[in-house]
Amino acid sequence: MRILLVNDDGINAPGIRSLQKALTSAGHKVIMVAPDSERSAASHSISLRKDIQATRIAEDEWAISGTPVDCVVIALQKIITEKIDLVVSGINAGQNMGEDVLYSGTVAAAMEAAMFGYPAIALSINAYRDQLFASATDWFMKLIRTGLDTLAKPREVLNINFPNILFEEVKGVRLTRTGHRKYYNFITIINEEEDSFSYRIGGDVPQWDFEAGTDSEAISEGYISITPLGFELTRAETFPQILSWIEQHKLLELDR
Repeated sequence: MRILLVNDDGINAPGIRSLQKALTSAGHKVIMVAPDSERSAASHSISLRKDIQATRIAEDEWAISGTPVDCVVIALQKIITEKIDLVVSGINAGQNMGEDVLYSGTVAAAMEAAMFGYPAIALSINAYRDQLFASATDWFMKLIRTGLDTLAKPREVLNINFPNILFEEVKGVRLTRTGHRKYYNFITIINEEEDSFSYRIGGDVPQWDFEAGTDSEAISEGYISITPLGFELTRAETFPQILSWIEQHKLLELDR
């Protein structure tokens, strides 16, 4: 396959380099287009009205001075001229489960590729330090060999999270939905004066709601989590209640 590799941890991050090495060794054609430095929590932001620098640092390797989504846009519209079979984003150093998918540059890069109509997969590992990227990479290669890429559909992202355990300790793979989490001590005050203060957004390790069938439950029990993500944000199940309210107050057609 011809595979575009992107991430939000930067082009020299160990997660993306581990994937590049494994995919290339397996005979795939890999083009890597990634931020020149870490862009974690960039979400789906793009750099408007700002010059972005693209630098080729090696054959089929481009460093971009922008966001993960910038990388996907420039890769698919300028850098890559031949057909791409799959877009892979990651492996992210840290989970992207639950509400994290809304903040994640890793997931956003895959989403942007899916919006272009390409099959896309986002990969993350559930650890902020001492990540076992070799284990996650080996499992991803095993899943690819068994046809994972054929399950990735246009306008959909397969969001995959790996537990940070050895390859042989993984219990299996679960199909999951997104769970819920909460960060505590989210704001750290750095300096405070009478009329101003500076702060950082970070937070402690998140507290997860290990609800049955969720990504967080699967990871906590030693399973790989696969969650299909799409673009349909409309909550259709609320239509009857809202429509009833509109009709009750005669707002459907206003008399002029």
